[in-house]
Amino acid sequence: MIGYVAFLRGINVGGRTVLKEQLKEAIASLGLQNVSTYKQSGNVIFEADSSDPSKIEAKIETKLLNFLGYQVAVFVRTFPQLRRIIKLDPFKGQKIKQTSFLVTFLPTAFPSFPLQLPLTIPKSTAQIILSKDTEVFSVTHGGGEGALPNSFLESKLKIKTTTRNMNTVLEILAKYN
Repeated sequence: MIGYVAFLRGINVGGRTVLKEQLKEAIASLGLQNVSTYKQSGNVIFEADSSDPSKIEAKIETKLLNFLGYQVAVFVRTFPQLRRIIKLDPFKGQKIKQTSFLVTFLPTAFPSFPLQLPLTIPKSTAQIILSKDTEVFSVTHGGGEGALPNSFLESKLKIKTTTRNMNTVLEILAKYN
């Protein structure tokens, strides 16, 4: 069995709510095992026989569309992939005071990332500092900047993304792996 984390985009926002237990049941009905959620229900941990994350993503997206009645973008990562993100240490040397370190999950990697980095998001102090494989790393400084990297990247790259605080990724690894 392979351990995975599915990061769901916008599962409990905009007046739409799904209970953790309902979400776990829906995901488990796909034959995925040891399903649990972490913090918000947008972080789903499970095990599967499949070694193809893209097939798992498609199955979960289809199930959630049928179950919830609206599209939810799903980004599946293995525990080794998450450990590589941590090992990359993309925030080394960044000032910690009142700073949030964010990782944005992309559906696929870009052969050549189309934005010149580092890049400060307009009308903010939030910075996108690095792109590596299927992740983009950002630094925000409070004042509501936490959502900026996700919406900015979606508008510029014309794709769906989802963003998590790096602490959430660390906590998931510590608890489930």
